[in-house]
Amino acid sequence: MITDIRLARDMNPHAVPGSVMEMPMVEIDGLSLWYGAKRALKSVSMSVPKHRITAFIGPSGCGKTTLLRCLNRMNDLVDGVRLEGTIRIGGLDIYDPALDVTELRKRVGMVFQKSNPFPKSIYENAAYGPRILGVQNRTDLDAIVERSLRSSALWDEVSDRIQDSALSLSGGQQQRLCIARALAVEPDVLLMDEPCSALDPIATARIEELLLELKAGYTIVIVTHNMQQAARVSDYTGFMLLGELVEFGVTKELFTNPRDKRTEDYITGRFG
Repeated sequence: MITDIRLARDMNPHAVPGSVMEMPMVEIDGLSLWYGAKRALKSVSMSVPKHRITAFIGPSGCGKTTLLRCLNRMNDLVDGVRLEGTIRIGGLDIYDPALDVTELRKRVGMVFQKSNPFPKSIYENAAYGPRILGVQNRTDLDAIVERSLRSSALWDEVSDRIQDSALSLSGGQQQRLCIARALAVEPDVLLMDEPCSALDPIATARIEELLLELKAGYTIVIVTHNMQQAARVSDYTGFMLLGELVEFGVTKELFTNPRDKRTEDYITGRFG
């Protein structure tokens, strides 16, 4: 199933956002979700292009994190959740009963708002996913750990203390280690829920630089309250309000020429 979910990474990296050359990695069609009687998402439809950064913005409680968690079925873990509509990743319906959810979550990595390294060494954090997948050979693990730490721009800072506790790292380093942990199993999609909200401006800038580097190999979907961050790093932006996807499009166009008055009101600070 892993090979079924993964798509060949063949999109033209020079394609302009919004052009006909864009290929979808995630396709959402008529997605609605209820927590018990409360409807949290209302008929959301959109396509997330491959090898791009897509941001969801909107006020607290608008449904953006709920939508993000649908992409790796984390909402399955919440009692009373009911969902309608379809989500396809790599062309496969991720809510197909025949789909192995564990395999899906290997292909769709997630980084949370608060860095959550395991109380283990830096090495063991990066090696955790591959070990779960059955990689035991030390040489193979060493290579995977180095690759993932390099991919998260952390290797040069920790290579001489890789057996130290991950909890000894700074907040920004811990968040990059969490990114490395997600990248170690080579996902196709990387989900990020407010990954910089607990970081200082310098650490935030480093994470943003990292995202721009990573999109060459991964499809990234980020939830952020920070509209400036969305404008800086994302290729596409979706504005959500009260569970509805109000507007979705190329980031520059959405911020400079929004089509919906509600989008304009939000990005100009009239509410939110």
